[in-house]
Amino acid sequence: MNRRKFLLLTGLFGTSAVIGIGNHVWASRGVASTGNPKRLIVIFLRGAVDGLNVVIPHWESAYYDARSLIAISPPGQEAGGLDLDGRFGLHPALAPLMPLWKQGSLAFVHACGSPDRTRSHFAAQDYMESGTPGVKKTPYGWMNRLMGVLPSSSPVEALNIGATIPRILTGPMSVASLQLGRGADRPLPVDIPQVSAAFDQLYSGNDSLSKAYQEGRAARQQLLAGLQQEMINANNGAPLPTGFAADAQQLARVMVKDPQVKLAFLALGGWDTHINQGGSKGLLARNLKSLGEGLSALVQGLGAVYSDTAIIVMSEFGRTVHENGNAGTDHGHGNVMWVLGGGIKGGKVYGEWPGLAPSQLFEERDLAVTTDFRDVITNLLQRHMQLDAAKIDTVFPGYSPSTKIQLL
Repeated sequence: MNRRKFLLLTGLFGTSAVIGIGNHVWASRGVASTGNPKRLIVIFLRGAVDGLNVVIPHWESAYYDARSLIAISPPGQEAGGLDLDGRFGLHPALAPLMPLWKQGSLAFVHACGSPDRTRSHFAAQDYMESGTPGVKKTPYGWMNRLMGVLPSSSPVEALNIGATIPRILTGPMSVASLQLGRGADRPLPVDIPQVSAAFDQLYSGNDSLSKAYQEGRAARQQLLAGLQQEMINANNGAPLPTGFAADAQQLARVMVKDPQVKLAFLALGGWDTHINQGGSKGLLARNLKSLGEGLSALVQGLGAVYSDTAIIVMSEFGRTVHENGNAGTDHGHGNVMWVLGGGIKGGKVYGEWPGLAPSQLFEERDLAVTTDFRDVITNLLQRHMQLDAAKIDTVFPGYSPSTKIQLL
């Protein structure tokens, strides 16, 4: 096993201090930030969530014509959607998010996604996490590139919820990995004393790879120590509950306690609903209920920090407009992105709606993409994270964002 693979598997990843792609070079660490730091949390729904049943175009007759088994009824009807703006409705399982919508800190961007045509989960996730759709050789994820252009004062600045570093966070900047819930204190391979002693000795030098290892180890130990004490105090001896809501509460506690944690990423699976997707009840509804409760818990847990936080919920692509013969949906194209935060101009469904008539569909089967997912993210980077055009070009190299979406 080579050293880079070891760092990936142990959840401690770092490579050389400055790495470039073409003319785009990842910046080294800057000076320490002052004041209230801006935070960004990205939640990735792996498996391609059905955006048409998340934010429902209930005025479109074509939606109901295409989905006799799984469509969500219009607002006001039994098991109907929750009205958002008279045109779109929210899946009823997401009722915990309606207070955020009404207070104006939750928005959706519909018909949003990647311009790449792939319907492969692996390829689509890779493109969205690298931030370079259609380019297979981009070595690092856009969140790691983002770390490189943000002011820095601590190795605990980006937090990955999980045992291994995802594509979106791979790169030269060090990342701390942490498992929450019942697995929060579950040892990673590097936590085993014999393993840690061996690799501590192996990576004891001053080269960039050794420094990345050392920073990752220090970051994990710092986070674990703080979280374990928080768990002891909050749980009063009871075991942690399972589910996203519990993980979201703990993530919020970590970010509130340590203002140096500016970025966080976690992924949730279970969204590939080819069979028995369900409508207002069923598989998708159960998943959305957990997601909605978790997002609500995350916002509540962040408290005052929420005003300086932006939360993105994204997925690799949407699903077909027409349900399939198994009461599910297949891989599609356009989807819906969710954006939450104290500074968000919420209470609105953004994006140009392309329509669901056969002639309006992408390849005569899918919701078309009218807003590139990078437009949504760059708007947040510019207005929330206060990045200039040069730094945004480092995060999304060679991309010229549109100004159609103004979320802040």
